[in-house]
Amino acid sequence: MHSVAYQPRPQTVGQAFGLHETPDSLALRSSVAYVVDQNTSETLFDKNSRAVVPIASITKLMTAMVVLDSRMPLTDVIQVTDEDRDYEKYTGSRLAVGSELNREDMLHIALMASENRAAAALSRYYSGGRPGFIAAMNAKAKSLGMTDTHFENSTGLTSQNVSSARDLVKMVNAAYQYPLIRKFSTDRSYEVFTGKRNLAYNSTNALIRNSTWDIGLQKTGFINEAGECLVMQANIHGRPVVMVLLDSSGKYSRFADAGRLRTYLDTAGEPHITSADTGGGGT
Repeated sequence: MHSVAYQPRPQTVGQAFGLHETPDSLALRSSVAYVVDQNTSETLFDKNSRAVVPIASITKLMTAMVVLDSRMPLTDVIQVTDEDRDYEKYTGSRLAVGSELNREDMLHIALMASENRAAAALSRYYSGGRPGFIAAMNAKAKSLGMTDTHFENSTGLTSQNVSSARDLVKMVNAAYQYPLIRKFSTDRSYEVFTGKRNLAYNSTNALIRNSTWDIGLQKTGFINEAGECLVMQANIHGRPVVMVLLDSSGKYSRFADAGRLRTYLDTAGEPHITSADTGGGGT
């Protein structure tokens, strides 16, 4: 018998930068963690918030804003084509080529279930096509003062989509102004008809099904280079906060880290800044 060599998961960009070596008082599994008071912008927790790293599907919050800013009809039907397949990471999708959904349903499953072909198709059905859409994403980031941020596609399935936790707070605050983004991103489940069959989708965020959390907006993300990522707006003891967790190791660790931060905020008096907000390079 031939033994099969164990293939370790590739290093994340954060691991390559040594961001996981940064100590923090909560022993978080995320190498980047940043929490701010949404009303006052006061920093409540800071670990490597200036590091520029891949953000994976957190990207889709910007995708959603560009779609809604375009004011193109949400009732327009969009068809998935070969151009919407993932030719970089070769991820699969339940949304088969030929599927037809309206723009609103595409947006819904892109935000709630991180459906990549939906996000890809949305960028193609833009007035300037996909290049125009990517330009609009980067222009929107610039207008929001997101100086650490760059987008190459609408899905996040590339390590070239990068940002910092500080920029992502700006993006979450901007996205929070769109009622549809709040609604769709916090839905637990949703069913669509593709023209051929019904597909039932569920939220990618386990905390959405946890009644002890009061979440107003959320988005998850994962690619090998980014690790497990999570951004949220949540109310903790009536205080609205924005929470960013990037480059977390282990499938559920980002949710556990969110819980650790919530417990910390429940008990903390003074805001906590870790000593090692070292920044870091980006790709």
